[in-house]
Amino acid sequence: MEERKMDEVSGSNIRESRLKLYKTTLLLAYQSFGVVYGDLCTSPLYVYKSTFSGSLQLYEEDHEIFGVLSLVFWTLAIIPLCKYIIFVLGADDNGEGGTFALYSLLCRRSKMGFLLSSHMGLECVSSHDSSLPARETRTSLIIKEFFEKHHSSRIVLLLVVLLGTSMVIGDGILTPTMSVLSAVYGIQIKLPNLHENYTVVIACVVLVGLFALQHYGTHRVGFVFAPILLAWQLCLGGIGIYNIFHWNPGVINALSPHYIYKFFQRAGKSGWSSLGGIILCVAGAEAMFADLGHFSKLSLRIAFTVVVYPCLVLAYMGEAAYLSKHKEDLQRSFYKAIPEAIFWPVFLIATLATVVGSQAIISATFSIISQCRALGCFPRVKIVHTSKNIHGQIYIPEVNWLLMVFCLAVVIGFRDTSMIGNAYGLAVIIVMFVTTLLMFLIISTVWKRNVSWAIIFVLVFGSVELSYLSACLAKVHKGGWLPLLVSLVISSLMSIWRYGTSKKLAYELDNKVSLDSLLSVGASLGMTRVPGICLVYSDITSGVPPMFAHFITNFPAFHEILIFVTLQSLMIPKVPIDERFHIVRIGPPEFSLFRCIVRYGYKDIKDSHALETQLIEIISGFLKSERQGKEIAVMDTIRKGGRPTDGRKKVSFQLHNLEANEEIKGLMEAKEAGVAYMMSNTSVRANEASSFVKKFAINIVYAFLRRNSRCPATALGIPHPSLIEVGMVYLV
Repeated sequence: MEERKMDEVSGSNIRESRLKLYKTTLLLAYQSFGVVYGDLCTSPLYVYKSTFSGSLQLYEEDHEIFGVLSLVFWTLAIIPLCKYIIFVLGADDNGEGGTFALYSLLCRRSKMGFLLSSHMGLECVSSHDSSLPARETRTSLIIKEFFEKHHSSRIVLLLVVLLGTSMVIGDGILTPTMSVLSAVYGIQIKLPNLHENYTVVIACVVLVGLFALQHYGTHRVGFVFAPILLAWQLCLGGIGIYNIFHWNPGVINALSPHYIYKFFQRAGKSGWSSLGGIILCVAGAEAMFADLGHFSKLSLRIAFTVVVYPCLVLAYMGEAAYLSKHKEDLQRSFYKAIPEAIFWPVFLIATLATVVGSQAIISATFSIISQCRALGCFPRVKIVHTSKNIHGQIYIPEVNWLLMVFCLAVVIGFRDTSMIGNAYGLAVIIVMFVTTLLMFLIISTVWKRNVSWAIIFVLVFGSVELSYLSACLAKVHKGGWLPLLVSLVISSLMSIWRYGTSKKLAYELDNKVSLDSLLSVGASLGMTRVPGICLVYSDITSGVPPMFAHFITNFPAFHEILIFVTLQSLMIPKVPIDERFHIVRIGPPEFSLFRCIVRYGYKDIKDSHALETQLIEIISGFLKSERQGKEIAVMDTIRKGGRPTDGRKKVSFQLHNLEANEEIKGLMEAKEAGVAYMMSNTSVRANEASSFVKKFAINIVYAFLRRNSRCPATALGIPHPSLIEVGMVYLV
């Protein structure tokens, strides 16, 4: 009986845990509507309009309409459903997604990383990829050896990653303009005499309101987003079903790929050109992977396959059914297909849905820039964490207002949604193609599968994306130049920032000073000690940074407790707190000199106040553990010297206990005296013998970025009264 009761209790606990898991998954799936799928779900507003805005014409038959519908259906099936939902979501980096997550996996599994911080200290951080196969394949070894031997290949890989990243940032400009402008143009259906300028003004007002709301954070406005997107999905599905049965039930035949063949056979070159508009049906699919850190894979898969995908297919089928009977409404088919009785409610929901869709890509832009900044590829900007519970919900004021200015400029400058659509389509397909290329390396080197699987992946998805890419590139002169220009500027700025930062670090490594030399110079100058603790921030992990040697030479004094702190950003999302700090003592014990390496993931928060408290606690624990180590060493020494007396043993232990207690007491007293922070305020200049390109990059661009970015002290939240800045000129 007792065993039976225990089995019943165990079964009940299992059922409760499963029920809790199901509830959590369904809740995450519901929340994903307001964060992930906004951009993807608003694509029916402009896909057909963009597709038929070129030279593609409609004839008496419905081959062109059915061909476009078939292309849309199979594009949705191949790219979002098969590529992202089935494959790419499985390439997460400890739950995080996006372009940098793929690059992070490659950097940690091999020496493909070009970033200087990509390998520093990684061996001390535990890996969570134990589920991956440990056996290396021959192809995996060949690929890794190729990247290790050829420095240029690592540079190319980094540039490809920066290209994908900059295109996503460009999406942050194009998505709000395309979505909001397409929705607002629906007013002209009911008010045909309304001047275009008024429509543009309304779109600008909506955009300003959207960006003005960002500082509240998605955790406050996001509660409203999911119901709006869910209502929008129901509208799409319901109107689609109505249009199918009301106008042309035979549209279901267009799901056959045979209509794609007929479409290209009949349309020819104009059909190929129309691919630049069709690709917009998957705009926002990358957000499923980029926002993976906020949700689970299962929740995203449930939301897409159960709700998003069916509703999108029904929406496109319904609009095609309407177009087959109203070919004159090519440029306004979406709003014309809405039944008269529900036009204004659907218009209102559509406008709100575009705001939600824009919010998703803006949040993704914030996250990507935060990752780039943490890895030293982007100038320091202010990052505000708008949620205490969800770390990924952040707000970057400088980026937010710059995005708003660029969005308004695009709306006012272009006005034509077809030109914006050309730019938008090119940005979307380049990001997807970069993901496909990175997935080849992930499958072959990280998952360690047979290279044939990686080749099949690239052939299937890459060939589809290349066909769309070729069509989008043909429209570069019709607006497609915009994302290329934006990407070029952003990639150049990120590359120059990284280049200048690496040169600055190389100078510090070449000019670091040994501790013995520093102490001897200080002794000759009559060095004194002042009460308190000083945290000396630098990027080097050994020796004394040149700026501190410069300080001691001109002002021979430093604090009682001196801690050289090096902050490292690793290619992982988060570093466990018990593996974040690495403390060592440098120099004789009487000098109280320590070195601390602090490791952060690109999702971790850097806070000087919390760091100060943690450092003092860690050093206190280090001193206690050091005392225990000395006691063990004394025991061993006594054993080797013969059988000791109890008095000899007691005196040795008391001596080491006294030393450790005095040091801990001194540490606490120094803390009470105050904590100072020392940082370099350097001017990085190119040597006179440098080339013109290097001088332009370092002396003009890098210097401009440093002047206009947040200083390191402000970025870390260091109180200004406690800051000591040491000025130096670095000739690199």
